[in-house]
Amino acid sequence: MTDTSRKQRIHDLDATLRVGKNGIESVVDELDSQLEESEFVKVRFLRSARGGTTSEELAEELTEHVNAEVVQVRGHTAVFEK
Repeated sequence: MTDTSRKQRIHDLDATLRVGKNGIESVVDELDSQLEESEFVKVRFLRSARGGTTSEELAEELTEHVNAEVVQVRGHTAVFEK
């Protein structure tokens, strides 16, 4: 997959997971199962989840719980790849 087509696929994705006041622990299992089914998963971090942390910090913390890597963090949204 070329870099351009990869960026286009990531751009066209909708956020399928939202991390809210229950924190990242509540979405770990769902993220893991979605990564089994698709190459990329887009996660949105709501204001109640961020508190005093950044989206980058939350994304890195989420990768510690799931066998995945962060492809991109833009604004309050992160894209993960298995």
